[in-house]
Amino acid sequence: MKTTEKELKKLITAKLHKAGLSEEHAEGVADVLVHADLRGIHSHGAMRVDYYAERIAKGGITTNPNFTFEKTGPSTAIFDGDNGVGHVAAKKAMDHAVEMAKENGIAVVGVRKISHSGALSYYVQQAAKEGLIGLSVVQSDPMVVPFGGVEPYYGTNPIAFAAPGKGDDMIIFDMATTVQAWGKILHARSKNESIPDTWAVDKNGEPTTDPFKVNALLPIAGPKGYGLMMMVDVLSGILLGLPFGNKVSSMYHDLSEGRNLGQLHIVINPAFFSNIETFRENISKTMSDLNNIKPAPGFEQVYYPGQNTTIAEQQAKVEGIEIVDDVYRYLESDVVHFNKYENKDPFAK
Repeated sequence: MKTTEKELKKLITAKLHKAGLSEEHAEGVADVLVHADLRGIHSHGAMRVDYYAERIAKGGITTNPNFTFEKTGPSTAIFDGDNGVGHVAAKKAMDHAVEMAKENGIAVVGVRKISHSGALSYYVQQAAKEGLIGLSVVQSDPMVVPFGGVEPYYGTNPIAFAAPGKGDDMIIFDMATTVQAWGKILHARSKNESIPDTWAVDKNGEPTTDPFKVNALLPIAGPKGYGLMMMVDVLSGILLGLPFGNKVSSMYHDLSEGRNLGQLHIVINPAFFSNIETFRENISKTMSDLNNIKPAPGFEQVYYPGQNTTIAEQQAKVEGIEIVDDVYRYLESDVVHFNKYENKDPFAK
């Protein structure tokens, strides 16, 4: 079914507030989830609410966290999230990074001890809206086989990037370093749909099209994706003194414990490197150049990275956001959580 941006945000906020979050933090999470649903990234949208509600209700998220921000140099800092909701901590950390980059040209802010923070595109968009370049990486629990292996070691370890063009133009790009994110598997399960055999493997390391038999995901482009997920793990885990690789906590194993995840925001002020107006004009020129490239057989148009999700967002703002019926019914119900996630993760140790 379809709903409006305003209504969806209201329902999510109310559900998370009922689960135990402050209204401010519930609304902060809702902002990020609705952003994902608007852009058609439903794996990181409203379908996550019942999981968050269960973890909140079981004490695995600090509902009144003591956030701290410590500058460690002119352009570097650490934001400690006290295992509060990752969405709010990551957003506040990016606000600090934006201010530092405006002043010093660049900012690198590590975000420590947070829970799942949702779609990274939300945070890099914060930077781009301020005329800055944003880059964000985050670690996740081990669910990906390394190239040539059978046992999971790294997480989906996503990377997001955004840069401002002229006016409201913006390149915004968000990707997992796996062929698909784990949330896509969850989305396929929720709709009882099969998946391509290039996404994941079963317990024997064989490709599977059944989302319920998935035991591990596959890195993009084999060894290249494997290298990227290693890089993300170093930047958002080892660099910040946090658990790394297969030591990262499971999303589902014990919902009463904090996740202790890491994230890294890098923000660059183009004005410190070139003429800002020329930079923004060239970003917009890149976008139009790519759109004007002759399409290959079977394609109607060449899109710049992230353009499809931007188009989806524009359409959803007009036509409404498509939400799975079961998810919408849950949001409208009096139920807080279903006790359906704990120890239900095939990657739990």
